[in-house]
Amino acid sequence: MDLELAGHRALVTGSSAGIGAAVARRLVDEGCAVLVHGRDDARTTGVAERLAEADGSVDVVLGDLTDAETAAEVAGRARAWGVDVLVNNAGPFLEDDWDSAEPAAWVASMNGNVMSAVHLVRALIPSMRRRGWGRIINLGSRAATTPLPNMVSYSAAKAAVVNMTTSLAKHLSGTGVTANVVSPGVVVTDGMRAMFRTRAAELDGPSDWGELERQIVADYAPNPTGRLGTDGDVAAAVAFLASPLAGYINGINLRVDGGVTGVS
Repeated sequence: MDLELAGHRALVTGSSAGIGAAVARRLVDEGCAVLVHGRDDARTTGVAERLAEADGSVDVVLGDLTDAETAAEVAGRARAWGVDVLVNNAGPFLEDDWDSAEPAAWVASMNGNVMSAVHLVRALIPSMRRRGWGRIINLGSRAATTPLPNMVSYSAAKAAVVNMTTSLAKHLSGTGVTANVVSPGVVVTDGMRAMFRTRAAELDGPSDWGELERQIVADYAPNPTGRLGTDGDVAAAVAFLASPLAGYINGINLRVDGGVTGVS
């Protein structure tokens, strides 16, 4: 299926690894040029080089998006590059609860997951409006809908991402620019796999990943699909919402979680 993304240009924040890198790969595979973003030069450049080897049109931009001045510099590069698709994937994942989450953790969650996106949205909306076309996809989480007691600051921040995206879609009414959220469930990234392996080792659990994944699905993320998600699952959803084919989809929170949300 041709998503008609050839000729479009995307900035994918936090695309030096994990879900962001998978999104960048999928967009390139669909013919979209991609500005790869990260904070680590070597990792970010490495992703861009691999995409270029696959005949992708790519470039690199570096910077900490929680810093307003740095975010403005990244946005300036994106405008000059002609970005008309913005994927706000960057955002820290924090585990904390009401006893352990100090005020600084709440601030860090909001800055990393909300303000990083706000900086870029505000900077790139004017050029999208002038074109009469644009796509803004913010990465949420299942925790936005079903807040998790061991991720209190993260859950609250991702709920804010969903809320602000709904208001943004209304704000952009009639402009040709859409705003949507993609909310992953439990997705197997390198970081997530390492976290579960560490927990299993501490609890004398299984070391084989296949067995461990079955246990995680049963105990941690029971869902009708019967497996954990992949970064490719999320990337496919993002690519569709970024495409011209999704022009009548606006202001939604698309849960890519295997149906875990709402399952008791």
